[in-house]
Amino acid sequence: MKKLSIIIPIYNEKDTILNILKVLDNLEIPLEKEIILIDDSSTDGTVEILENINKLNYKIIFSEKNAGKGASLKKGFLAMTGDVAIIQDADLEYDPNEYSKLLKPILENKADIVYGSRFVGGEAHRVLYFWHFMGNRFLTFFSNMFTGLNLTDMETCYKVFRKEVMIPIAGGLESKRFGIEPEMTAKFARGKWRIYEVGISYNGRTYEEGKKIGWKDGFSAIWTILKFGIFK
Repeated sequence: MKKLSIIIPIYNEKDTILNILKVLDNLEIPLEKEIILIDDSSTDGTVEILENINKLNYKIIFSEKNAGKGASLKKGFLAMTGDVAIIQDADLEYDPNEYSKLLKPILENKADIVYGSRFVGGEAHRVLYFWHFMGNRFLTFFSNMFTGLNLTDMETCYKVFRKEVMIPIAGGLESKRFGIEPEMTAKFARGKWRIYEVGISYNGRTYEEGKKIGWKDGFSAIWTILKFGIFK
Protein backbone atom coordinates (compact mmCIF):
# COMPACT_ATOMS: atom_id res chain seq x y z
CA MET A 1 0.00 0.00 0.00
CA LYS A 2 1.33 3.39 -1.00
CA LYS A 3 -1.35 6.05 -0.51
CA LEU A 4 -3.85 7.02 2.21
CA SER A 5 -6.90 9.07 1.19
CA ILE A 6 -8.04 11.30 4.06
CA ILE A 7 -11.66 12.26 3.41
CA ILE A 8 -12.89 15.35 5.27
CA PRO A 9 -16.55 16.44 5.07
CA ILE A 10 -16.85 20.10 6.06
CA TYR A 11 -19.73 22.34 7.04
CA ASN A 12 -19.19 25.68 8.84
CA GLU A 13 -15.79 24.87 10.36
CA LYS A 14 -13.96 28.17 9.87
CA ASP A 15 -12.51 28.05 13.40
CA THR A 16 -10.93 24.60 13.07
CA ILE A 17 -10.31 23.79 9.40
CA LEU A 18 -6.84 25.33 9.20
CA ASN A 19 -5.85 23.69 12.48
CA ILE A 20 -6.81 20.20 11.28
CA LEU A 21 -5.01 20.76 7.97
CA LYS A 22 -1.86 21.85 9.82
CA VAL A 23 -1.96 18.66 11.90
CA LEU A 24 -2.45 16.52 8.80
CA ASP A 25 0.30 18.29 6.84
CA ASN A 26 2.79 17.62 9.66
CA LEU A 27 1.61 14.06 10.30
CA GLU A 28 4.23 11.39 9.69
CA ILE A 29 2.82 8.08 8.48
CA PRO A 30 4.31 5.39 6.20
CA LEU A 31 1.98 6.28 3.33
CA GLU A 32 1.60 9.14 0.88
CA LYS A 33 -1.30 11.39 1.93
CA GLU A 34 -4.15 12.43 -0.34
CA ILE A 35 -6.30 14.98 1.51
CA ILE A 36 -9.81 15.38 0.07
CA LEU A 37 -11.89 18.30 1.38
CA ILE A 38 -15.63 18.38 0.63
CA ASP A 39 -17.35 21.60 1.64
CA ASP A 40 -21.11 21.19 2.05
CA SER A 41 -21.99 24.77 1.07
CA SER A 42 -20.71 26.42 4.26
CA THR A 43 -22.03 29.87 5.15
CA ASP A 44 -19.63 30.99 7.90
CA GLY A 45 -16.54 31.87 5.86
CA THR A 46 -15.15 28.35 5.48
CA VAL A 47 -15.54 28.50 1.69
CA GLU A 48 -13.38 31.62 1.50
CA ILE A 49 -10.69 29.94 3.61
CA LEU A 50 -10.64 26.89 1.35
CA GLU A 51 -10.50 29.06 -1.76
CA ASN A 52 -7.30 30.66 -0.47
CA ILE A 53 -5.29 27.61 0.60
CA ASN A 54 -2.65 25.92 -1.55
CA LYS A 55 -4.60 23.81 -4.02
CA LEU A 56 -1.50 21.72 -4.78
CA ASN A 57 -1.69 20.09 -1.35
CA TYR A 58 -5.38 19.21 -1.35
CA LYS A 59 -8.21 17.96 -3.54
CA ILE A 60 -11.12 20.34 -2.84
CA ILE A 61 -14.76 19.78 -3.78
CA PHE A 62 -17.33 22.56 -3.32
CA SER A 63 -21.02 21.63 -3.13
CA GLU A 64 -23.50 24.08 -4.63
CA LYS A 65 -26.10 23.41 -1.93
CA ASN A 66 -26.08 21.91 1.56
CA ALA A 67 -26.92 18.20 1.41
CA GLY A 68 -25.44 16.63 4.56
CA LYS A 69 -22.44 14.64 5.77
CA GLY A 70 -23.43 11.48 3.91
CA ALA A 71 -23.66 13.30 0.59
CA SER A 72 -20.24 14.87 1.16
CA LEU A 73 -18.65 11.55 2.06
CA LYS A 74 -20.05 9.94 -1.08
CA LYS A 75 -18.36 12.62 -3.19
CA GLY A 76 -15.12 12.01 -1.33
CA PHE A 77 -15.31 8.24 -1.80
CA LEU A 78 -15.86 8.64 -5.53
CA ALA A 79 -12.87 11.01 -5.78
CA MET A 80 -10.37 9.00 -3.73
CA THR A 81 -7.36 7.35 -5.38
CA GLY A 82 -5.69 5.89 -2.29
CA ASP A 83 -5.11 2.21 -1.51
CA VAL A 84 -6.72 2.80 1.89
CA ALA A 85 -8.95 5.62 3.18
CA ILE A 86 -9.93 7.18 6.49
CA ILE A 87 -12.79 9.53 7.35
CA GLN A 88 -11.70 12.61 9.31
CA ASP A 89 -14.05 15.23 10.76
CA ALA A 90 -12.89 18.85 10.50
CA ASP A 91 -13.76 19.75 14.09
CA LEU A 92 -10.76 18.32 16.03
CA GLU A 93 -12.92 15.90 18.06
CA TYR A 94 -10.78 13.08 16.67
CA ASP A 95 -6.96 13.11 16.77
CA PRO A 96 -5.06 12.31 13.53
CA ASN A 97 -2.02 11.37 15.60
CA GLU A 98 -3.82 8.06 16.16
CA TYR A 99 -3.74 7.13 12.46
CA SER A 100 -0.79 4.78 12.95
CA LYS A 101 -2.64 2.47 15.31
CA LEU A 102 -5.79 2.64 13.20
CA LEU A 103 -3.86 1.69 10.08
CA LYS A 104 -1.81 -1.05 11.73
CA PRO A 105 -4.32 -3.94 11.38
CA ILE A 106 -4.75 -3.14 7.68
CA LEU A 107 -1.04 -2.67 6.94
CA GLU A 108 -0.35 -5.98 8.71
CA ASN A 109 -3.01 -7.62 6.50
CA LYS A 110 -5.17 -8.60 9.47
CA ALA A 111 -8.13 -6.36 8.64
CA ASP A 112 -9.96 -4.84 5.68
CA ILE A 113 -11.88 -2.32 7.81
CA VAL A 114 -11.00 -0.70 11.15
CA TYR A 115 -13.39 1.24 13.39
CA GLY A 116 -11.93 3.63 15.95
CA SER A 117 -13.99 3.03 19.09
CA ARG A 118 -14.49 5.71 21.72
CA PHE A 119 -15.76 3.07 24.15
CA VAL A 120 -12.92 0.54 24.34
CA GLY A 121 -9.37 0.91 25.61
CA GLY A 122 -7.94 3.41 28.03
CA GLU A 123 -7.59 6.51 25.88
CA ALA A 124 -8.72 9.90 27.16
CA HIS A 125 -12.16 11.19 26.25
CA ARG A 126 -14.03 14.32 27.21
CA VAL A 127 -17.00 13.83 29.54
CA LEU A 128 -20.11 15.46 28.07
CA TYR A 129 -23.68 14.43 27.30
CA PHE A 130 -25.19 11.39 29.05
CA TRP A 131 -28.03 10.95 26.55
CA HIS A 132 -25.65 11.20 23.60
CA PHE A 133 -23.60 8.41 25.17
CA MET A 134 -26.71 6.28 25.71
CA GLY A 135 -27.95 7.07 22.20
CA ASN A 136 -24.67 5.94 20.66
CA ARG A 137 -24.75 2.75 22.71
CA PHE A 138 -28.34 2.00 21.69
CA LEU A 139 -27.76 2.67 17.99
CA THR A 140 -24.67 0.47 18.00
CA PHE A 141 -26.58 -2.33 19.76
CA PHE A 142 -29.53 -1.96 17.36
CA SER A 143 -27.23 -1.99 14.33
CA ASN A 144 -25.42 -5.08 15.63
CA MET A 145 -28.74 -6.92 15.87
CA PHE A 146 -29.14 -6.69 12.09
CA THR A 147 -25.51 -6.90 10.95
CA GLY A 148 -24.43 -9.70 13.27
CA LEU A 149 -21.34 -7.71 14.26
CA ASN A 150 -20.22 -6.98 17.83
CA LEU A 151 -19.07 -3.39 17.39
CA THR A 152 -18.91 -1.08 20.39
CA ASP A 153 -19.06 2.21 18.44
CA MET A 154 -20.90 2.08 15.12
CA GLU A 155 -21.34 5.87 15.04
CA THR A 156 -17.64 6.68 15.25
CA CYS A 157 -16.16 9.05 12.69
CA TYR A 158 -12.96 7.01 12.37
CA LYS A 159 -13.63 4.33 9.82
CA VAL A 160 -10.61 3.07 7.87
CA PHE A 161 -10.96 0.75 4.90
CA ARG A 162 -9.18 -0.67 1.88
CA LYS A 163 -10.26 0.77 -1.47
CA GLU A 164 -11.61 -2.67 -2.43
CA VAL A 165 -14.18 -2.31 0.35
CA MET A 166 -15.57 1.01 -0.90
CA ILE A 167 -15.42 0.55 -4.69
CA PRO A 168 -18.50 -1.74 -4.89
CA ILE A 169 -20.72 0.42 -2.66
CA ALA A 170 -19.67 4.07 -3.09
CA GLY A 171 -21.94 4.84 -6.03
CA GLY A 172 -24.99 3.33 -4.34
CA LEU A 173 -24.75 5.07 -0.97
CA GLU A 174 -28.11 6.70 -0.26
CA SER A 175 -27.93 8.44 3.13
CA LYS A 176 -27.49 12.21 2.88
CA ARG A 177 -26.92 13.02 6.53
CA PHE A 178 -25.66 11.08 9.56
CA GLY A 179 -27.50 7.94 8.46
CA ILE A 180 -24.39 7.25 6.41
CA GLU A 181 -22.82 5.56 9.46
CA PRO A 182 -25.35 2.70 9.85
CA GLU A 183 -25.72 2.39 6.07
CA MET A 184 -21.99 1.91 5.58
CA THR A 185 -21.85 -0.51 8.50
CA ALA A 186 -24.68 -2.62 7.07
CA LYS A 187 -22.99 -2.78 3.68
CA PHE A 188 -19.58 -3.55 5.21
CA ALA A 189 -21.17 -6.44 7.13
CA ARG A 190 -22.73 -7.89 4.00
CA GLY A 191 -19.35 -7.90 2.30
CA LYS A 192 -17.97 -10.38 4.83
CA TRP A 193 -14.88 -8.21 5.28
CA ARG A 194 -12.47 -8.57 8.19
CA ILE A 195 -13.48 -5.83 10.65
CA TYR A 196 -11.39 -4.72 13.64
CA GLU A 197 -11.89 -2.11 16.36
CA VAL A 198 -9.15 0.02 17.92
CA GLY A 199 -9.61 2.19 21.01
CA ILE A 200 -9.22 5.92 20.36
CA SER A 201 -9.36 9.16 22.34
CA TYR A 202 -12.22 11.61 21.89
CA ASN A 203 -12.42 15.36 22.47
CA GLY A 204 -16.14 15.95 22.01
CA ARG A 205 -17.64 19.39 21.44
CA THR A 206 -20.64 21.06 23.01
CA TYR A 207 -23.39 22.57 20.85
CA GLU A 208 -22.00 26.01 21.72
CA GLU A 209 -18.68 24.87 20.28
CA GLY A 210 -20.26 23.73 17.02
CA LYS A 211 -21.61 20.20 17.53
CA LYS A 212 -24.25 19.49 14.85
CA ILE A 213 -25.78 16.05 15.36
CA GLY A 214 -29.12 16.08 17.21
CA TRP A 215 -31.98 13.88 18.39
CA LYS A 216 -33.65 13.94 14.97
CA ASP A 217 -30.56 12.28 13.54
CA GLY A 218 -30.98 9.50 16.11
CA PHE A 219 -34.45 8.67 14.80
CA SER A 220 -33.13 8.85 11.24
CA ALA A 221 -30.38 6.37 12.17
CA ILE A 222 -32.98 3.95 13.56
CA TRP A 223 -34.90 4.10 10.28
CA THR A 224 -31.67 3.62 8.30
CA ILE A 225 -30.76 0.53 10.36
CA LEU A 226 -34.21 -0.95 9.67
CA LYS A 227 -34.10 0.05 6.01
CA PHE A 228 -30.78 -1.64 5.28
CA GLY A 229 -31.24 -4.41 7.80
CA ILE A 230 -34.66 -5.61 6.65
CA PHE A 231 -35.77 -4.03 3.40
CA LYS A 232 -32.49 -3.87 1.42
